[in-house]
Amino acid sequence: MKRSSRLDDLLAFVTVARERSFTKAAAKLGVSQSALSHTVRLLENRLGFRLLTRTTRSVSATDSGERLLRGVGPHFDAIEEEFTAVRGLRDKPAGSIRITTSAYAAEAILWPVLEKFLPRYPEIKVELSIDSALTDIAAQRFDAGVRLGEQVAPGMIAARIGPDTSMAVIGAPAYFKKRSVPQVPQDLTAHDCINLRLQTHGGLYAWEFEKDDRKLNVRVDGQLTFNAVAQVVAAALAGFGLACVPAEIVSAEIRKGRLQRVLTDWCPSFPGFHLYYPSRRYASPAFALLVDALRYRAK
Repeated sequence: MKRSSRLDDLLAFVTVARERSFTKAAAKLGVSQSALSHTVRLLENRLGFRLLTRTTRSVSATDSGERLLRGVGPHFDAIEEEFTAVRGLRDKPAGSIRITTSAYAAEAILWPVLEKFLPRYPEIKVELSIDSALTDIAAQRFDAGVRLGEQVAPGMIAARIGPDTSMAVIGAPAYFKKRSVPQVPQDLTAHDCINLRLQTHGGLYAWEFEKDDRKLNVRVDGQLTFNAVAQVVAAALAGFGLACVPAEIVSAEIRKGRLQRVLTDWCPSFPGFHLYYPSRRYASPAFALLVDALRYRAK
């Protein structure tokens, strides 16, 4: 006999024993009274002893029936509790979500949303791993990653969580007191520039430009090279040279006049930050809620 059939028979017996009535038990299980009586009788025949004492007015468990009820009844209760708990996740989402992200995206995009989101869902836990490299989220067991749209690997589901952006070539006013403002990308070769070493591939970032369908990549030179954007911006603020970074990272410093932007017409916009995850991933209720909360909605 299949295990599922044995479990069904035991559940039938437990229900009748607890309800002390075939009529009430049949209604609770959604079967006919005659079918339920037949099921219990077959179970008794297989075991070789009676489980229930039947009279015209009531049903009660025998000594053997009481022992079986005490042994298997709590297990059915535990199973029902787990089913109830799982169904409750729809109303009370829970679970842990691991996300790999850049420092800027964590601070400027993820945290403002999480600050409002997490208090509403106390059973959801979020872990942010700050890393500038393009992490293999499947291999590193992350649920999702956050990167600029152009950096999202093929085959991933991507949800936009930020507006379009562009690169910005910037320098401190003190720097431009000593050096002329570049008019075209080629002028950068005569300037002190701050390089960024890419963590994923290890090479230096080639500054990318485009205007009137003309694309240029310029290799720059200078005293300083960093592998993190925050340090590149700090060096530019200190007047050590020009830097090329995502525009939103330095927008506040530009508004305050602490940095000056140049070559704007050579820096077109491109897709901003996206949350991405494998297409094969099962989206838990908690994950689906977070994706919806992070999704960018143009104002």
